Amino acid sequence: RSTRNTDVARAIRSLGVYSEIVNYDVTAEELLALPNVKGVIANGGPNGFADGKKITLGEEVKKSGLPVYTFDYAEDGEANAMPERDEDIAALKSFVFGTCKAQPNWNMENFIADQVELIRKQVGDKKVLLALSGGVDSSVVAALLLKAVGRQLTCVHVNHGLLRKGEPEQVVRVFREEMNANLVYVDAEERFLNKLAGVSDPEQKRKI
Repeated sequence: RSTRNTDVARAIRSLGVYSEIVNYDVTAEELLALPNVKGVIANGGPNGFADGKKITLGEEVKKSGLPVYTFDYAEDGEANAMPERDEDIAALKSFVFGTCKAQPNWNMENFIADQVELIRKQVGDKKVLLALSGGVDSSVVAALLLKAVGRQLTCVHVNHGLLRKGEPEQVVRVFREEMNANLVYVDAEERFLNKLAGVSDPEQKRKI
């Protein structure tokens, strides 16, 4: 899930086609279980190695009947952002629209509406509990859940003392005061920091 993978996904979405990032070891069965899959892009270049070993798509994916395109990056030490050269975009367009026959009918507004409807169907009249860290992932999920089920959602934000300055206050302000979420704030800073007192090794800290 490198920045470069994200750049390719973003470029495809900018063409009006939804794309999703999956691990290189995804199986053909898992891919074909996803709705409306048109093709697979294997991101090569520097992303073609893990722990010093070259990684490739499984043979079953290559034989799944889905079109497969390998997108390689120049390894010239440039920044991680996708080189937005005309030939790069042209190659993506050719694969997405020419080979995969995808339709440019996706946009963020439709995606949000679809997810909200899906959440409402899944939740029904039940309650939802969300661990809200304040990071991008949980914040987006919280916003979608609020839009879908409102006060059926309870968010719990734990301040463990290792967040950015002012972040806990920001989470409370945005979700409780501005978005009217049912937010439970837990101040566990002392508990966490006491456990970490005197520990300097980063990995040991992480495990604690």
